[in-house]
Amino acid sequence: GYSDLGCFGSEISTPNIDSLAKDGVAFTQFYNQSRCCPTRAALLTGRWPHQVGIGEMIDGYAKGAREKANSPAYDDHLSIASPTIPELLRPAGYTTLMSGKWHLGYRWAEWPFSRGFDHSFVLVGGATNYFGGMTDGPRALMATDDQVFVPPHDGFYTTDAFTDHAVSMIDDAAKAPATPFFLYLAYNAPHWPLQAPDADIAKYAGVYDKGFEPIRQARFVSMVEKGIVPAGSPMAPPDRGRAREWEQMPDVNRQIWIRRMQVYAAQIDHLDQQVGRVLAELKKLGIADNTLVVFLSDNGGAAEDPNSGKAGAIIGTRDSFRGYDRPWASVSNTPWRLHKTTSYEGGISTPLLARWPSGIPANLNGTLIRSSGHVVDLLPTILDVGQATYATKAKDISPEGRSLLPVLQGKPDTAQHPYFWEHEGNRAVRDGQWKLVMLNNDQAGWHLYDINADRVESHDVAAEHSDVAKRLAGEYDAWATRVGVQPRDRLTNRGEPAAKHDE
Repeated sequence: GYSDLGCFGSEISTPNIDSLAKDGVAFTQFYNQSRCCPTRAALLTGRWPHQVGIGEMIDGYAKGAREKANSPAYDDHLSIASPTIPELLRPAGYTTLMSGKWHLGYRWAEWPFSRGFDHSFVLVGGATNYFGGMTDGPRALMATDDQVFVPPHDGFYTTDAFTDHAVSMIDDAAKAPATPFFLYLAYNAPHWPLQAPDADIAKYAGVYDKGFEPIRQARFVSMVEKGIVPAGSPMAPPDRGRAREWEQMPDVNRQIWIRRMQVYAAQIDHLDQQVGRVLAELKKLGIADNTLVVFLSDNGGAAEDPNSGKAGAIIGTRDSFRGYDRPWASVSNTPWRLHKTTSYEGGISTPLLARWPSGIPANLNGTLIRSSGHVVDLLPTILDVGQATYATKAKDISPEGRSLLPVLQGKPDTAQHPYFWEHEGNRAVRDGQWKLVMLNNDQAGWHLYDINADRVESHDVAAEHSDVAKRLAGEYDAWATRVGVQPRDRLTNRGEPAAKHDE
């Protein structure tokens, strides 16, 4: 979530990730596509998810919706028609590497080795047991290049394994100093299930005993002090108001909620430790100054709890399979509204941190960049940095984003453009200060917000600015038609709630 990093207001210890902001820049208005599959598709191709086949999740539970769509915009894997970052960097002389979560195609021919990566170590799907599997349970599908990898029963933790392979790949790439490398390091942490090493969980004993709202308030105060949000800003109300139940809750229930957030914090803490290993390796190899490092998240905090582990298993252990659910997701997304899968700010906002000593002027170190940006902008930025060109046989395929390199170099941002979202009927368009947004099945229709004045989306100004609302609705409709969005009613029964997500 937006406020889960120390540099963005969190009580969770993230000194290594924070160092990227301290020694580089941090974007405060950067956007993802509200969920893992669509964000990863947009990141790797620089195009909107529907343009590359990811109008829906690729998993089995969304099969019915994809079949009803019967459209290339709703496929179960990333389209081969649009080139990916590694496919475009290879001709420019780059070695291309990946370690982490893939979730863009389950079939062997859809794995990263077929999409431009020279070497890869990946979780093929979207979620897994961090310890490799339950005590006596099955293992998630993982792969090393084009071969299946089976996690060992003992001594395995995904965050560590992804780092081990990333460091090894960097070491090998550095042996050819004349050949630059691109590494896509896609940690699954802190995606559910809540699982972490005991030592990291212990660090957060007592931290969350006061409950949801005091933590949320403390984060907000810290965000104002750090300049992440302006002084005098409001906070969105907690999602569904469950934070008010804390004092009336039986102690046994409170202890379960406390444990959930302890483990979630431990996952992020451990993630930060592993990011530190990667940064230390770059420094040891003498290539840290000339390496652009970018950090971001694929969605806001998740109001989800799969709760599919073994009965009685302690939260955080290999036999438990829990999420931290809605109240803590509101804390993660402080101060924004709602959560993952929605197109409100809590679902689509992410810190983006960038460090590049030889490319970002030193006088910008520690700067908060207020310009908006989006994951579709990352491919053009990386191609710009890597002096690579966008080449494809199809004349009608091109990136939708713009390069952020001028912004990273401290130049005026003169190339901002509208951003669009649609996922499971949740939709939005942001154009400059204005954002038009709607939840799936919201009978009230579109809501308009002045993001410059009201980023918590508390005051709908559609009535006062009907001309703006009409214009943005037209922009959205034109975009939706162009990229192949289908009305949600055609893909599900009218009024049907979203399927249980097991990504």
